[in-house]
Amino acid sequence: MPRGAHLRLVVAGLLTGPLLLTSCGPVEVDVPDLDGADADACAAFADDLPDTLADEDRVEIEPADAPAPAYGDPAIVVTCGVDEPEGFGPGASCEIADGARWYIPADQYGDEPREITLTSAWSRPRVRVVIPDDYWPDASAAVMAELAPLVLDLRDVGGECL
Repeated sequence: MPRGAHLRLVVAGLLTGPLLLTSCGPVEVDVPDLDGADADACAAFADDLPDTLADEDRVEIEPADAPAPAYGDPAIVVTCGVDEPEGFGPGASCEIADGARWYIPADQYGDEPREITLTSAWSRPRVRVVIPDDYWPDASAAVMAELAPLVLDLRDVGGECL
C-alpha cells in the first residue's frame, strides 16, 4: 500500500473511531402513570434536578417530557412516580444519606460490580434511581447524597427502616 494511502486510513480511523464509542441517541425511559398531585410533584422534582449527577452530565431522553432524567453513558436513570419496589415492606432496611432514606434490594448488596436500584420508598411520590454496574461502587453514595434535598422535599409517608 502506498505510504500516503496508509496514512489516510490511519487518520480516517482516528477520526471515526470515537464516533463508535458515543451514544446512539436519546435514552428511552419509562413514563409512570401519575395522578394530578404526583404529576405536579414529579414535574417539580425533575425541574429541580441538577445538570450533573455523580459527575455525569444530563443526557437526552425519550420521551423528552418524562419525569425521568438520565445522566451519563451508560445512563443513570432517575424516575419519579414509581410503584413500591418488590421486596419492600414494614421494617425494610435502608441506607440514609443526608436524612433521605433509600431502599436497596438485599440481593444488590455485595462485593462484585452490579446494577443498583435505589428507591425513596418512604416518600410520595417515590423516586427510583437505576445505576449501571459501570459506576459501581462509588456512584450510589454520591447519588443518594446529591438527591437527598430533593427527596426530602417530597411528602414523607413515615415508617421505620432498619
